Amino acid sequence: MQMLENIADTARVWIYQSSRPFTDDELPQAKTALQVFARQWTSHNRQLEAAADVLHHRFVILMVDESRADASGCSIDASVRFLQQFQEAFGIDLFNRLNFAYWQDGQVQTAGQHDLAVLYQSGKINDDTLFFDNLVKTKGDWAQSWLKPLSQSWHRRLLRLPVY
Repeated sequence: MQMLENIADTARVWIYQSSRPFTDDELPQAKTALQVFARQWTSHNRQLEAAADVLHHRFVILMVDESRADASGCSIDASVRFLQQFQEAFGIDLFNRLNFAYWQDGQVQTAGQHDLAVLYQSGKINDDTLFFDNLVKTKGDWAQSWLKPLSQSWHRRLLRLPVY
């Protein structure tokens, strides 16, 4: 199994943000489970060249180099089923896309969609605050633009106050 840094820059990427950080005790077990899955991940009985890891105690990263075998719908479904079991085992939520992560004071912080405008207006976050873009598509994009200033991130459009 390849490590994240050894997989091609064109590899397809999926990033799942955990509802809470993995503890230091959980992290080795989580990383091992992900690496075992990546080693066994197949598409139409063809081994995928895949890598998986947990970064910043918070982000589950899956990568597939599709130059040898594409990740088919069935193989993607298999990864989702695995991640559903994985999140149950660790008591986390990996599928809530309404919580957003940013880097502040040397660590990952999170905020709900409706909290971003309040944080911005109060000055707790600003245009220079680095946000994680979990929607990047390739390893190259991940390496270059996973973390970007709010002013350059799609998250900026969420700063509008809700209309009642």
